[in-house]
Amino acid sequence: METMYLTHPACRLHEMGSWHPESPQRLDAISDQLLASGLMPYLDDRQAPQASRHDLLRVHTVQYLNSLRENTPDQGYFPIDPDTLMNPHTYEAALHAAGAGVAAVDAVLGGEARTAFCAVRPPGHHACRSQAMGFCFLNNIAIAAQHALDFHGLARVAIIDFDVHHGNGTEDVFAGDERVLMCSFFQHPFFPNSGADHPAANMLNVPVPAYTAGAAVRAIVTDTWLPRLEAHRPELILVSAGFDAHREDDMGQMGLVEADYAWITERLVEVADRHCQGRIVSTLEGGYNLSALGRSVVAHIRALAKL
Repeated sequence: METMYLTHPACRLHEMGSWHPESPQRLDAISDQLLASGLMPYLDDRQAPQASRHDLLRVHTVQYLNSLRENTPDQGYFPIDPDTLMNPHTYEAALHAAGAGVAAVDAVLGGEARTAFCAVRPPGHHACRSQAMGFCFLNNIAIAAQHALDFHGLARVAIIDFDVHHGNGTEDVFAGDERVLMCSFFQHPFFPNSGADHPAANMLNVPVPAYTAGAAVRAIVTDTWLPRLEAHRPELILVSAGFDAHREDDMGQMGLVEADYAWITERLVEVADRHCQGRIVSTLEGGYNLSALGRSVVAHIRALAKL
């Protein structure tokens, strides 16, 4: 079965100003590198649908969703905070970003694909149940995971988050839910200044200092993530795939390279092959150096597809 690749033109219409690092060019950088690598013909390229309101309500409150629609500007920008702004197309883009994860879960659990990558924006892992922040409006990975649990009836899923920032929104949704094991590393202290103090038992948070490089991260995966994943025996692995821990990315101060992302993904594929018929759904989070982002996503997808 092929690896599915989901995206949508609407995800390029959301923008927060020419100065903003979370730009539409991020998706262009990924598609350019996929074409240059020769990998694109091996992927099942699909357009992402919009998530339904029922999908969103599994994670977000009615009041919050209503506020996003009401605050959508007719022109210009509506600032949620100084770094998180809505333009007239933001909510539509967010619906497709969330819908990509739902559609990917359906495809992977339905046997249409073994793995899937969602090249979507805005990202999601900072979005809490009732708050947008950190460039995020809807929590794409949480919506996908909740769909797998509630609609498909899975008993155990794992969420892997390898962004340079802690996925505080995803933790907000799933802390204490024993069906979900969330494993992450993130630079600390750093935005959003969470995740290091007394996480719930199902949250395996590994804060690391600035300038942590690949060897230390690989040791974290080997020594902490993998034993917990083996014990959890997930029926599906979902990945919040942030590539801003790359050494060329100025958003953080970590030192990963493409080979590290490939190695992490290969280890996740091995776990998935043992416990969940190889099923992995990955969705884009951070990554703001365009060249490093494109190269890292290619390495990640190549490992997902076993190419």
